[in-house]
Amino acid sequence: MYEKDPVKIFIVEDDPSYTKFLQYVLSLNPDFELSIFETGKDCIENLYKEPAIITLDYTLPDMPGEQVLSEIHKYNSSIQVIIISAQERIGTAVELLKMGAYDYIIKDEETKERLLNTVNNARKNLSLVKEIDHLKQEISEKYEFDNSIVGNSSALKKVFSLLEKAVKTNITVSVTGETGTGKELVAKAIHYNSPKKKKPFVAVNITAIPKELMESELFGHEKGAFTGAATRRIGKFEEAEGGTIFLDEIGEMDLNLQSKLLRVLQERELTRVGGNEVIKLDIRLIVATHRDLTEEVKNGNFREDLYYRLLGLPIQLPPLRDRDKDIILLAKYFLKTFAEENNLSELTLSANAQEKLMSYPIPGNVRELKSIIELSAVMANGSEVLDEDISFNSVSKETNFLFEEMSLRSYTFKIIRYYLDKYDGNVLKVAEKLDIGKSTIYRHLKEMEEEGF
Repeated sequence: MYEKDPVKIFIVEDDPSYTKFLQYVLSLNPDFELSIFETGKDCIENLYKEPAIITLDYTLPDMPGEQVLSEIHKYNSSIQVIIISAQERIGTAVELLKMGAYDYIIKDEETKERLLNTVNNARKNLSLVKEIDHLKQEISEKYEFDNSIVGNSSALKKVFSLLEKAVKTNITVSVTGETGTGKELVAKAIHYNSPKKKKPFVAVNITAIPKELMESELFGHEKGAFTGAATRRIGKFEEAEGGTIFLDEIGEMDLNLQSKLLRVLQERELTRVGGNEVIKLDIRLIVATHRDLTEEVKNGNFREDLYYRLLGLPIQLPPLRDRDKDIILLAKYFLKTFAEENNLSELTLSANAQEKLMSYPIPGNVRELKSIIELSAVMANGSEVLDEDISFNSVSKETNFLFEEMSLRSYTFKIIRYYLDKYDGNVLKVAEKLDIGKSTIYRHLKEMEEEGF
């Protein structure tokens, strides 16, 4: 889509005859919109016209090429600058390329062909950059707080308040909460609403990487560092340079690696496994865990010094059962999204279906609710999801009463009822499983009947 747009090109050249040559070469492509400037000052003063590509003579009468290049990139680093020079100095060319020049072309008999190829390649590169920026913008919009985190409960409003504070600085953020509460979603929301949103977001799940590969995965390795290291590998920290690295389930990290992570965070630099080069880091760190790290520190499973280094701004995500009516808001959101993604007619939740959802504690939190709603959408026969279309997975059914606040007597009744249902009312079997007498079960059953439990 972007290549069809006219491409604005500045020609910055003080030699009139060579200017005509460059103008002729580039005018062969009708998609190019050319502007001519004789000095670096004139070029810089007209950058507001937003050129995509600039061909820049290295030796201008008013200022050196390095200075013009620097000023151009201060204004807009995405402008592709092609240096054209009569000087065949390798050192100069290398230095300019390091400064961000797209290419360095010598004025000779091959200039015409090389210039056309270079400009066309720069144009393709520009299109790719614009496409990436477009996608990043879409992602940023997707992860705006109001779009990515659904709910208006008082518990969630506290989270929003902390998120607003998190995006204003580069402070480390530690996200805690039960499994399924949306810790990675929060990490992405912080990144894509921060000044680093155009830089990489790299997520690492500590539990998904074998212990023996973790150091290499995080910090990279050099060729030959160990058996099987056939090539150099860039680690996740380097991949995240300039952006954010999200370490999920940080509480599962091996103690030995914790000490190496601590050093990287303290020094803001790393050395790849098997290497000597010191690599400076500019990253934002967000960590998450479902564990209580203070308890892990007390038990000797987590380094105390690393704990304080990671604490930063703590954000505790509330479980879904503590988020009031957010359950219904989320359910409707998931239902709408699933219908749109699968080209289904619009679906609604019946009153009985909503009541059924509200009566269930959803131990798997947002992740479980999403699965429940998507299945209900598939099971629904009409435009409305009924209560019979909603089913809860067996694992959650077995443990859901553990998330309710009730007396020990009520828990006892619940347990007995559960086992009687599981073993088809076989009192003898239930007595064996619970290691209590049959008369105790009969007594509780009588009490349960009397109390309408």
